[in-house]
Formats: sequence, structure tokens, C-alpha cells
Amino acid sequence: MEDLTRLIISHERIENIKNNNLELSKEEAHYLNKVMRIKNGKKIFIANGEGSLWKAIKVKNDCLEIIKSKKPYLFQEQEIHLLGIAVVIPKSGFEDILKMCTEIGIDFIQPLFSERQVNKNLNFSRKLLRWNLIINEAVEQSERLWKPSILNGMDIIEWLKSRDNPERVSISITREETLYDLNQWLRKKQEFGNKKGGIFWNVIGPEGGWSAKEIDFFKKNNIPFVKLSDTILRTSTASINASSILNQWRIDLKLKN
Repeated sequence: MEDLTRLIISHERIENIKNNNLELSKEEAHYLNKVMRIKNGKKIFIANGEGSLWKAIKVKNDCLEIIKSKKPYLFQEQEIHLLGIAVVIPKSGFEDILKMCTEIGIDFIQPLFSERQVNKNLNFSRKLLRWNLIINEAVEQSERLWKPSILNGMDIIEWLKSRDNPERVSISITREETLYDLNQWLRKKQEFGNKKGGIFWNVIGPEGGWSAKEIDFFKKNNIPFVKLSDTILRTSTASINASSILNQWRIDLKLKN
């Protein structure tokens, strides 16, 4: 495939363009003109974050012409097995987690709140806008065709109560006894190998550790604890480690099938 600059444009905007011409926002125009220095007449790729990729020509500084907007240049089906990382928002490093989880291939990112969370003073709606921009940039850089979804923040216990498939959730933990590491737990889930739907989640806890109330809830609801490492990992390291294990499990599963 050609090595062209990529730009994420929402599916709705692409659906509603007229005469194949797409007007760019100020931010998009700045990115193409000033950052990437794309000349008029040059081609780029447009992706909608939902599996479709188009070629487009920069006809003006603020306008693209999409080639065959009704027929994408490339389409990729969504993965059968979807992967999610749920992370108690750390004091620092969460934006790096978003970038790297996106590059690795995670499909859903769930910010969590907990009793011992260090970073509790968040303007969440404002943060969510910024986090989506960071994910967009990581999608463009990594050339993914499916953009991961970042969800609204929730308390860990309320989030677990809302799960439709609690058997697909594991919690990474250090100081509690575990039967399996994450790799082993995933291998035990092979009965889901041919079933579409549902998300395989791994939960990364707070820097201060889970509270006694939270651990008691996990145990009473039979939510499995898994181990990521024999050493103590920072939130960012644990998130990337878990993401890599999840993604490799999915790759191996596809090879077997």
C-alpha cells in the first residue's frame, strides 16, 4: 500500500459530503498544510475509524476531493474478538497509555475511578475531548482502520455491575493470590473462540492499590484475579503489558481458526 499521510474523518462527515468535496476544519487544514506540508494536487488517505479507507486529493488548502466516496479504496471487517483495557486513571501517564494501547490494537478503553485513586480532580468532559484527539493521532500514526472507543469514566464497582458478560473480565492484581496469569486465563476462555460479540476486559488498578471494600466486592462476585508480572508494575507499564498479552492471544486465536 502507498505510504500516504492519513487523516481521520468521522463517518457522518464522509456520508454527507457533496460532489466528493470535503471541507476541512481549521485544525485539519493546519495539520495538512503546516505540519505535514501537503501540496495541492497531492494524494492522502482518509479513514473513518470504522474500517474504511479512501484516497483523496488536496485540491485547496481547506478542501479535499475524495476519490469514489461511495466505494472505499479499502475496507477491513471488525475483529471477531474485541479487546478492552479498563484503567483507574493515574496521576500521570494516562495519555501515553491511550497512545500505546491504540497502537497495539485495543478496541475499548474504559477510564475508571476508585477509592484509592491518586488523580481525582478531573474536568472529565474536557479531558474526554483531548483524549479522543490523542487516540485519533495514534490511529493515523499506526495506520489502524478501526478507531478504539474511549468510554465515559465510571466507578470500578458500578462498572463491574453493568457488565453483560462478567465472565470476560479479569482484574490484574499483585498482592492477592491468583490462580492464573493473564495468558493462562485467556487460554481457558477458548470456549468463546468461535463466538462473536462481547469484549475481553483486563482491569488495571490504582497506584495506591484496591481498597478492602473493592477487593471484597471482587471476591464476592467471583471476578478472577490474574497476574501480569512477578514484579510491581506502574499503571502505564501494566496497561501496555496487558494490552500486548490480549492482542497476542487474539492473533494466536485467529491463526488456530
